[in-house]
Amino acid sequence: MNYVMDMEKSIKQIIDQLKGLCSQNGLANQASEERVITSIFLYKFLNDKFLFNLADFAKKQGKTVETILENKKHEMDLYYKKYSMDVAFAYEDTIPYLINKSNSDTFYKDFDDTLERISNREENRYFSIVTADGTRKPLFEPISNVIDDSKKKNLFVRNIFSYISQEKFDFGAAFPNKFDFYSAIFEYLIKDYNVASGVYAEYFTPQSVSSIIARILVRMSPGMNASEIYDPSAGSGSLILHLAHELGADEGINRAVVYTQDISNKSTRFLRLNLLLNGLAASLSNVIEGDTLLDPSHFTVEGDPASGLKKFDYITSNPPFKMDFSSTRDSIQTKWEESGRFFAGIPKIPEKKKASMSIYLLFIQHILYSLKPNGKAAVVVPTGFLTAQSGIEFKIREHLIKNKMLKGVVSMPPSIFANTGTNVSVLFFDKAASTEKVIFIDASKLGTKIKDGKNQRMVLSSEEIDKIIETFVACEQVEDFSAVVSFDEVAAKKYSFSAGQYFDVKVEYSVLTPDEFSKKVSQFQETLSEYFRTGKVLEEDIEKQLGMLKYE
Repeated sequence: MNYVMDMEKSIKQIIDQLKGLCSQNGLANQASEERVITSIFLYKFLNDKFLFNLADFAKKQGKTVETILENKKHEMDLYYKKYSMDVAFAYEDTIPYLINKSNSDTFYKDFDDTLERISNREENRYFSIVTADGTRKPLFEPISNVIDDSKKKNLFVRNIFSYISQEKFDFGAAFPNKFDFYSAIFEYLIKDYNVASGVYAEYFTPQSVSSIIARILVRMSPGMNASEIYDPSAGSGSLILHLAHELGADEGINRAVVYTQDISNKSTRFLRLNLLLNGLAASLSNVIEGDTLLDPSHFTVEGDPASGLKKFDYITSNPPFKMDFSSTRDSIQTKWEESGRFFAGIPKIPEKKKASMSIYLLFIQHILYSLKPNGKAAVVVPTGFLTAQSGIEFKIREHLIKNKMLKGVVSMPPSIFANTGTNVSVLFFDKAASTEKVIFIDASKLGTKIKDGKNQRMVLSSEEIDKIIETFVACEQVEDFSAVVSFDEVAAKKYSFSAGQYFDVKVEYSVLTPDEFSKKVSQFQETLSEYFRTGKVLEEDIEKQLGMLKYE
């Protein structure tokens, strides 16, 4: 355990050193800083993985790494075929090779050329990001162009290599670690750059919320084998990767095939990095950068919109709640009004405060449309959605109850997200309509408040997380925590999804004998009489004081 902690500490130290270098070069709090940090981290990780796998390959061939590299064409072709899910390097692209050239006056150019060469290799085309219009964005872009002063470029890149050299740290020792290790590293890597910016779900879904969603979804459908899972507002991938991890693997092959879409370029880059770190490179071709609502890009037949939108076994989503989508609102309606995809309607464009348009309501409808007949889903919503008495919110809730698709709702503690004051809840859907009951959980009183940078947020303990999950899965009624009710009862409450409205009203009472009852009544009467006498005295005193003031 200490060994793992030491590795995590070393990796975080590299990240901190790179951030310090960016700050020294005037890149702090700029978009270029995020690109440098994440690109160098990814390059280091992939370099070490290439060298680690190459050493393993050579050993199994009964040869040395040097022998493999000398006979490049034949041996390396075999290597690339065996490790086709890893980014392909040439030895000239590696840190040990390049660091020997660091005294060159054009070392920065050598590194830029290396990044472009890796990106342009035919074997690595698979790792580029696909946009909704079919274009591809490369794995890496040149780094030195973030520094304007040509004299500083070389020093900048030399310093980078001093931090990422194999002597300082080698990821090889970390590769046996699994999801929990890399998810913590990933969160640390992007924590300064992954904030809500008004563009889809760029902020990081807390690990506790992601874990609750993933564990409940998987236990909603025990025995399901390989699954196609989807997040239409994937952000940096916390939700969908937790689900993929929870679904697990069979004989080393992941049971989950991941599909995502997100409009944010930054978030999509983060997601690619997250998939590579967690051994899900096979799903990279399913990562799309683009507008999910206007141009969803996953189809029943890949690349064929005429085949209809693809349906999924599981869907997770933490969509943006409010966003100005006035520029595409009418196009969305025109393009999809005949499909039934947005059955409850599309928010109108307000005259003022266009940024307050409830875009999450479209994501809920898209999710329901995109589920297989037995599909399961979870979506994070603002808690106000649970009780709105009109509009699209009400229509969606009514639809869920009438079609018996709502499995349950968990209302989370306030400030569970550090960067938003909005209270959130999680809706769970089961399109198979396999139950006659729905469970509402009020977890708002759980958690411990901690300071997170400049903000404060609530953190759930492992025991609290387990309590939420076990109560939900067991569909158990717990006093002042959960309510289990029929769909008819929900309809009678005007389709309210608020747990508190279904809690029993407690009335405390005591059993009294006739004599005890008479004695209590007498005591109350005496008390009331005393109050009346006191009131009369006060009234007379007030009248006397007013009279004296009048004559003065």
